[in-house]
Amino acid sequence: MKTDEIRSRYLNFFVKHGHRLVPSDSLVPTNDPTLLFTGAGMNQFKEEFLGHVTDFTRATTCQKCMRTGDIENVGRTPFHFTFFEMLGNFSFGDYFKREAIGWAWEFLLQEMKLDPARLHVSVYEEDQEAYDLWAKNVGVPTDHIWRYGEDDNFWPAGAPSKGPNGVCGPCSEIYVDHGGGCGKSTCSPACSCRRYTEIWNLVFTQFNRQDGGVLVPLPKKNIDTGMGLERMAAVMQGVRFGMDIDLMLPIVQAAAKITKQTYAVGRTDDVGQRLKRIAEHTRSVAMAMADGALPDRLGRGYVVRRLIRRAALDGSAAATWCVG
Repeated sequence: MKTDEIRSRYLNFFVKHGHRLVPSDSLVPTNDPTLLFTGAGMNQFKEEFLGHVTDFTRATTCQKCMRTGDIENVGRTPFHFTFFEMLGNFSFGDYFKREAIGWAWEFLLQEMKLDPARLHVSVYEEDQEAYDLWAKNVGVPTDHIWRYGEDDNFWPAGAPSKGPNGVCGPCSEIYVDHGGGCGKSTCSPACSCRRYTEIWNLVFTQFNRQDGGVLVPLPKKNIDTGMGLERMAAVMQGVRFGMDIDLMLPIVQAAAKITKQTYAVGRTDDVGQRLKRIAEHTRSVAMAMADGALPDRLGRGYVVRRLIRRAALDGSAAATWCVG
């Protein structure tokens, strides 16, 4: 299934379930000067989550996102990007866990036609409600449901113990099992062997954290979900690396041609990593500049300059390796 079709199916699915289709915000946030770039689907809905906008209570988007916190992993790991697209469905004091979990499962099985035997889910270890919804309402086998602590299945991570104060809640993540992996009996979605790919995170915003780690229930609970489009495309196209999906592979191959290299799906050596970084950074720069973030010495402009410089250095190294 092509990436464009996945995006279309997702948005149409949630529109049919009463969500307003909202266009992606710019990578340069429209009304939030505290952010360099838009990094999540919920960024443009801060006013809705606070209850200041009430003309709609459900939304769905495909948000352009830019994150550079893991920039050193781009090209090296299967799914680290600086620019990516995040599919999301949101509830502002409307539906909650039952609907979010049920619709996620329905979409994956009915629209994506995924084998339920390949799907695993994780829940916050103290969130019995989410566990029961997955096990009893949806019918996920209990050996496919994993309980993790606040550092893995809470947003913000570690909030109950470490803060910050403010709105927070447990989350539930959905994984696809590729099989194989490390082969250990203890292998789980938390294992580093990459047997499992996380494709969707459902955040259940239900508490206001106060001093001392006190979690006070919110009068109106919210839903904030995020599905990585590139990750889902890799699953649906049977590839293990996000750079090998239909949207990215032509760019990687163009980089290979310019540097007089060849690239085959799944190449992971030094040159393969460099070609992937060139492709990823090129796309990121193009998207950032299209939204008005031009190369500069400061702020978001510096990020763009850094991406250009990294791509150029990788291109030079890949071409030199070929000549040598």
